Amino acid sequence: MRNAEIKRKTAETDIQISLSLDGGGRSVIATGCSFLDHMLTLFAKHGGFDLNVSCHGDTQIDYHHTVEDIGIALGTAFAKALGDKRGIVRYGDTTLPMDEALILSAVDLSGRSYLGYAVSVPTEKVGDFDTELAEEFWLGFVRSAACTLHIRMLSGTNSHHIIEGCFKSVARSLCQAVRVDEQHADEIPSTKGVL
Repeated sequence: MRNAEIKRKTAETDIQISLSLDGGGRSVIATGCSFLDHMLTLFAKHGGFDLNVSCHGDTQIDYHHTVEDIGIALGTAFAKALGDKRGIVRYGDTTLPMDEALILSAVDLSGRSYLGYAVSVPTEKVGDFDTELAEEFWLGFVRSAACTLHIRMLSGTNSHHIIEGCFKSVARSLCQAVRVDEQHADEIPSTKGVL
């Protein structure tokens, strides 16, 4: 019921995603970017989502198209799996410690796309991953998921921990927001009657 399968093919990437919002945190991830594989694996685990991602991209150039397009496809999968959003909690927030890093995330599955990204990553790369691409991932996600997402770094010095903390925190916030509110399971959580 709250599942989605997405296929997105461009001249730069060929992506297949399957998502279950009511899963057990299981994942099979193959993006061609090891760091992104790690981030999506822990995103699935900490959000309790079942997530399979396969991407063949132009990684011989760099990871930009792969990272951005997977963000777009994952956001599309969330939007499709949520349907009209009937019965969901709608909001979620998490403050997550990742060693010296402390990350706050808050999400509203509002139907309006906005990213507030106040994260300062101290290095340009983690391994061969350009750290600026983390923001591009979340931009792609919010635009296609049609949600408001704020991510704020409260402290941190280790680039890996900062980015990992962001993925874990957003996963936990989304887990809260997509949860079914049993008392209002037949209602759209908005006075407008639509999200």
